[in-house]
Amino acid sequence: MNFNLQNIAQRRSHLQTVAASQRVELEQCVERFRAPLALADRGVDAIRFVRRNPLVLAGASALFVALRRYRISKWLQRGWLAWQLVRRLRNR
Repeated sequence: MNFNLQNIAQRRSHLQTVAASQRVELEQCVERFRAPLALADRGVDAIRFVRRNPLVLAGASALFVALRRYRISKWLQRGWLAWQLVRRLRNR
């Protein structure tokens, strides 16, 4: 019985060593993807923010439209955005 416990302890020690080396190897492989994935996470966070706060997008769009030159299309765009905003607020 003691012999079995020793074998189990040795096997456990060996498996822990193998797992530790695999973790190091995996970390080295994943390291090159860390920066692109962080950028993607920021993009996803920005999309979630805009989805939770649609008025921010509407305000930014309105500001963009307001800063463009004065044209008739400018007023059409404002009207279109206002109509969409009112429609969305009614649906909520």
